[in-house]
Amino acid sequence: MPRTKRAPSAARKLFGQRLRAERHARGLTLEDVGEQADIAWNYVAQVERGERNIGIDNMAALADALGMELAKLLLPKEEPRLH
Repeated sequence: MPRTKRAPSAARKLFGQRLRAERHARGLTLEDVGEQADIAWNYVAQVERGERNIGIDNMAALADALGMELAKLLLPKEEPRLH
């Protein structure tokens, strides 16, 4: 499957950044997540870098591999509110 020539959207970049952060927080390798999601580890690496325009089914598989809801990989982290 060729890489997309379209510039990465903010949503694609956010998903990749969150995926990488959550994977690192759990001490998992690209291979660990790829195996759990049944996705090639190099594809996972390309997703993390924002190089792949990933489909919803693969997004869900990666979220499941991390044991989390897909929505949490799509939403930016909440900033602390100042009162």
